[in-house]
Formats: sequence, structure tokens, C-alpha cells
Amino acid sequence: MYNSKIIGLGKYVPDNIVTNEDLSKLMDTNDEWITERTGIKERRWVKKGSGDTTATMGVKAAKQAIERAGIDKDDIDFIVFATLSPDMYFPGPGVQVQHALDIKTVGALDVRNQCSGFVYAISVADNFIKTGMYKNILVIGSELHSHGLDKTTRGRGVSVIFGDGAGAAVLTREENTDKGLLSTHLHSQGEHAEELVLIAPGMGKRWVNDIIEDNDPNDESYFPHMNGQFVFKNAVVRFSEVIMEGLAQNKLEKDQIDMLIPHQANLRIAQFIQRKFGLNDDQVFNNIQKYGNTTAASIPIALCEAWEEGKIKEGDNVVLAAFGSGFTWGSVIIKW
Repeated sequence: MYNSKIIGLGKYVPDNIVTNEDLSKLMDTNDEWITERTGIKERRWVKKGSGDTTATMGVKAAKQAIERAGIDKDDIDFIVFATLSPDMYFPGPGVQVQHALDIKTVGALDVRNQCSGFVYAISVADNFIKTGMYKNILVIGSELHSHGLDKTTRGRGVSVIFGDGAGAAVLTREENTDKGLLSTHLHSQGEHAEELVLIAPGMGKRWVNDIIEDNDPNDESYFPHMNGQFVFKNAVVRFSEVIMEGLAQNKLEKDQIDMLIPHQANLRIAQFIQRKFGLNDDQVFNNIQKYGNTTAASIPIALCEAWEEGKIKEGDNVVLAAFGSGFTWGSVIIKW
């Protein structure tokens, strides 16, 4: 058995910055209301016609990660792409990345676990490498939310939160099993699936035919729905549990966390977890203030930025944790 380790990180965010003040011109909201509830000051939204899509943003992040890994694109043996916002209903964007990067005909797997998508994708890649099946795996989290949000007062509770962007990581084989990804921990609780959901288009309740036939301007089924308070209450519990699960498996204490990178769902959630674990500001990395919630892209973007800023060093204990739609949640424990 091997471990896997991250040898390259990359990110991409659109140039277009949308501030809370900008949103106040579209809907009944203001900077104080958004900041108090989410911690978000601005986010990046793709401009129509810019050429940015979920797949192309993923490609840009991937190119940076591969370059930083110091390997050739054809050294990639497998691709795992996490997103809730694919360019097409099918196929998923993994194959688009394979084509755009002109990588040989390796496998491409798409992960649809929303906010915890990157944690799930990393776990998949880690286990493929652990078994010796693959040596180098490209993992991408990329999202384009802005084209699917209800940008009216009706949708403000959701639309002010989400942003666009992509992050990527290259994982490779590590023979020293005391280094790299030490463990991953994944959970789900499907009974709460409709507390954070986008129902249509879907074969189960409302497909495109239904939407067209009804032609109902008040139909909200194809906009994201979130029971914010319920999600918040569950998130703070599950974040804590899954981080503790990872620490316990690796015989680590809370004060041995050198860097915690939580999914950037809400700054209040991250701050709650920080206080609960007794961590100082140098032990937790947040960038939701700049980018909003980029779901599957949030952890790789934050991980990349933390590494770029020198906040992650060799030998550090790095913890990734996420909670989101499904409900799904998970953690990753890394010895950098």
C-alpha cells in the first residue's frame, strides 16, 4: 500500500468582481445584511460571453497545478472532476478536461457531491493511488453558479452566497506512509436532501418537458433552495464530528492542527468551528470574504491560496472539512 500526496495546486477565478453593493442594485439587500449573515463582501461571477465555463475554468486551474507539480500532462493517469454545475447535463466535464488538455485517453470520473465534492473526489483519488492502480491523478473542483441564480429579491437568501471559480490538485504516489493523505472520512444523510436542493431539471419531479409545458414564470423548481437555519445547525455539528473522527484515527489532538481549511460555506460556521477547537487565526484559512461559496471549488481554491501565502509548510498537519447538500460531509487529514 502507498499513500498519496499533493504535489501541485492551482486555481482560477473570473475577473468580474461583484460586491454586495452591486447586488443591492439587483435586489432588496445591502452590505450589512449580507456581511452579518455570511461574512461575504464580494464574489466572482462569470460574465456571459467571456468564454469561462465550469470546464474551462477547471482546465485553467489544472494547467497551473500540473505545471507546479513538475510533471508532464501525459503523466496524468486519471481525472476526477467535482461539480454541481456541469456545462452539459451529460456528459460531465471530466472528459472535457481530458480533451482540452490533450491528455492521452485516461479515465475521467465526475463527482456530484456539491459542497463536499472536492473532499469526496480527493478520497476517490487517494484510494486509487493507495491500491497502486494509478500513480498521478488530477483532481478538480469547479463551479459556475451565477448563471443559475435567482437574482431578484425572491432569491436573495441564496444568490448572495454563491460565486464562481475553480481549484485543482495533482496527487501522486508516496511510499512513506507517514506522509501525505493519512485518512479520509465520508458521510451522508439523505433524509435531509431537500433542505438544500435544486429540483429541476430532473427526471424524478420536473424535467424540461414539464417546465416548458407549464410555462410558469413563478416556478422556482429550477433555482436552488436552501433552508438556511437548518443547514447551519447541521453543518456545525457535522463539521466538528468529522474533524474529530479524522484526528482520532490518526492519534492527533486538536492543538496539533497546523492548518484547517473548511469548505467556505459561511464565515460564521468557520468561526464557530475555530472557537470550538480553540484554534487561532493562523490555524484556519478563510477566503469566503472574497469569493463567496464556490461549493466544490472552495476547498481547492483556499488550499491553493494558503499554500501560495506560505501558510502551509512541510510537516504540517492539514485538515480539510466540508458539509453540504445531500446532506453529505467529510474530512481529509494530511501530513504535508
